[in-house]
Amino acid sequence: MPQLEASVIDFQSETYKDAYSRINAIVIEGEQEANENYIRLTELLPDSKEQLLGLARMENRHKKGFEACGRNLSVAPDMEFARQFFAQLHQNFQQAAAENKVVTCLLIQSLIIECFAIAAYNIYIPVADDFARKITEGVVKDEYTHLNFGEEWLKANFEASKAELETANRQNLPLVWQMLNQVETDAEILGMEKEALVEDFMIQYGEALGNIGFSTREIMRMSAMGLSAA
Repeated sequence: MPQLEASVIDFQSETYKDAYSRINAIVIEGEQEANENYIRLTELLPDSKEQLLGLARMENRHKKGFEACGRNLSVAPDMEFARQFFAQLHQNFQQAAAENKVVTCLLIQSLIIECFAIAAYNIYIPVADDFARKITEGVVKDEYTHLNFGEEWLKANFEASKAELETANRQNLPLVWQMLNQVETDAEILGMEKEALVEDFMIQYGEALGNIGFSTREIMRMSAMGLSAA
């Protein structure tokens, strides 16, 4: 199914608004989770507290922007659905934080969640309504900053972090494919192809792993984890 163009999408149809209620909730909840995760990371990385608090504030601004996108289309986001959508990643982050596993926390938030967001926003922008497009274009520029924080910290601590990164990848990356499968139908109604989402995520995630210090062979092995579920 080829990617739709925004000009052929009826943003006011009941079908579109129904799907949008879940997708919009996911991005709102994703930004809220990110805000809370960066605040929690200040406890694990006190030397980076100010930078992390700055990222948390940025995520909160993004959340408000996406709430405005829903109001613009007169759509109430299905937040209960979104909380369930993120439940397993949320639980894994909280557990890692409780065990002081900063590497696992950074992989979940700064790599998986940020790459997931960047991929979704990249695919959404060409098919968004005018109001949402402007908001999303601003957000996606910021997300690269957040991705960069995790990359730089993990790169500086690569040898000490490598084994934990591989374990965390094995535990958490398969969840991304389960999450994509959950919203495949809704995403298509909004004009977002699942194959395009998977491809963009794989590119972002692979580049991030490469920037940290993994070899091409290692990246291919790690990226394939759980891909059969996609």
